[in-house]
Amino acid sequence: MSDLCKYDIPVILVEGETLPEAWEKGVLETWQRGVDVRTEYDKAGDPPSKDATLVMVVKEPDKEPRIHRAFPGGLEDLEVYRQEVVDGVHDHWINPQEGKWTYTYHKRLFQYEIEGGVVDQINYIVEKLSEAPHSRRAQAITWNPKLDPLTEDPPCLQRLWFRLLPTEDGGFRFNMNTHWRSRDGYKAAFMNIFALTSLQMKLAGELEKKIGAKVEVGRYVDISDSFHIYGSYKDEFQKFLDSVNRRSFQERTWSTDFASPFFEDARKRLARETK
Repeated sequence: MSDLCKYDIPVILVEGETLPEAWEKGVLETWQRGVDVRTEYDKAGDPPSKDATLVMVVKEPDKEPRIHRAFPGGLEDLEVYRQEVVDGVHDHWINPQEGKWTYTYHKRLFQYEIEGGVVDQINYIVEKLSEAPHSRRAQAITWNPKLDPLTEDPPCLQRLWFRLLPTEDGGFRFNMNTHWRSRDGYKAAFMNIFALTSLQMKLAGELEKKIGAKVEVGRYVDISDSFHIYGSYKDEFQKFLDSVNRRSFQERTWSTDFASPFFEDARKRLARETK
């Protein structure tokens, strides 16, 4: 953590070889070093939240194990969320006029509506990097300044940025950054990162086909302006801390192979929704 004034938001950097390692470090460091801050969602008697600006580096985002057992949710829910972000399976739930969802990340990334038109930002990224792998312009945004400031639940994810770097064997390494304005570090961040690194893996495959050269999945960097753990989670979070102290890292994680049957159940559940 940087040496800042006690009235500044702490800046924390964590690194991990795998996704669950980096996420766990980020959560623990925020709990230990984050500043106490009230939130707009506090109820009477809730303790303040722990808050920090967090930069999280996952060196090998496609390396197993990819799943932390302590993320608050089930494995089926994880696969459903992944498909919401990567494939847009719930884009049809957007209907703010009826009090339903105001956006999805998939819709904003793949079908961003502006000036009466629709822009597929992800397709632009693939096309841009296949033409100029070194380009610094391969980015996509989610924020709509006309709509989002007025909603009760505006997007947390703000921007994706990608770049290809050449490797000695003639291929490329595909790097990804994501930038978040606000993040529930304990109850949302893991699922967010799992889904977005899945998108990173998918785009690496598409770029490999388009370029005609090997494209490896490179480091993933996750930047949160406000990475926070709500004070209202204090008792529940203590159980997470206890599990970290009692169990080995292997006992705190799952591989994708272990989760595959649960993911298949999720796919069947989604298929039933469309009938």
